[in-house]
Amino acid sequence: MSIVPALQVEEMSTEARALVEEKTKSNARITNMVRTLLYSMPSFRAMEFYPVRNELQKIIGSRAVYFYCYAISTENDCLVCSTYHAKLLRDLDLAFDEFEFTDIENVLIAYGRGLVSNANNIDLSIYKGLKKHFSNEEIVLITTVGCKMIASNIFNEAMKVDLDEYLFEVEFSKDILPAKG
Repeated sequence: MSIVPALQVEEMSTEARALVEEKTKSNARITNMVRTLLYSMPSFRAMEFYPVRNELQKIIGSRAVYFYCYAISTENDCLVCSTYHAKLLRDLDLAFDEFEFTDIENVLIAYGRGLVSNANNIDLSIYKGLKKHFSNEEIVLITTVGCKMIASNIFNEAMKVDLDEYLFEVEFSKDILPAKG
């Protein structure tokens, strides 16, 4: 049970309500995490994930971004974010018993896990892999997305944000990711 219940629209500030109305018009989902963050608009703005995530998607595509975020969220044991990204991956209709990860996906998964498990000691081969595929600007963006994902994981876990109802039926296994190491 959530420490702070997700806000209902009628309880929101004028600014938060306007944001929800804007997002609803564009068919964006307002998650329990967002509805919790909307108690404080500065907090929502600080934690806003999609602007940087969408920029990264333009560079590497949805599949690679989803694997990156899924790897981070499972490494962090965040139920809300790992289930959310599992749903996004499932929606891509990937046959997980038949496909192979790309070099870029493998590097991103390893980097995401490294950010969570020990950011001070990420293996140099992972950095070489990033440098092989990405510019400095893109590496900064990738790292920012990873940090925002980690912050979302921590927020959801610390606040015990309830899993959104549309995610109740999502089943996914960490086993789809390549082995660590």
